[in-house]
Amino acid sequence: MAFDRTRTLRGALAGSVAAAVWLAQQPLDKQLFDSGYDDADVLARLAARGGKAQPAVGALLHVQNGALFGALYANLAPSLPVPAPLRGPLAGLFEHLVTWPAIALVEPSLLGNGRAFAQSAWRHLVFGLVLGELERRLNPPAADLEPVSEAAVASNGHGSAAHLVASGPR
Repeated sequence: MAFDRTRTLRGALAGSVAAAVWLAQQPLDKQLFDSGYDDADVLARLAARGGKAQPAVGALLHVQNGALFGALYANLAPSLPVPAPLRGPLAGLFEHLVTWPAIALVEPSLLGNGRAFAQSAWRHLVFGLVLGELERRLNPPAADLEPVSEAAVASNGHGSAAHLVASGPR
């Protein structure tokens, strides 16, 4: 499968923004779900061994993962057999279900925690909503673009005098 570079970069941008929105709302969902589960912290523990840089490392890895997921999503989404507005949320929830068991590698106690599972599902839904909508706007389907007729555009790019509209005196 050949990837379109522009579509891929736009998808990566959408994924980065979606991951940043996830991180921005994370303190609110910690209160809502009454759970201290923190994705950036989990990622940082995989990569960094403590220290003051750990929160920044976790946030950077999270945004990077969002970019990678967004780049892949941008190329696969048009072929998904579901309505466009549902593609992002479903992809986010699919990622949640596939990756949740891996939490046991870092924090085994979270695997059986229903609040943390629901919190992660919520975060992936938010991520998917932002990713899907932003990617859809950045990479509109070719069918949404209307071709410009050759007759309407002169070789100088300013149009044809035959298409000027004149109005007479009133």
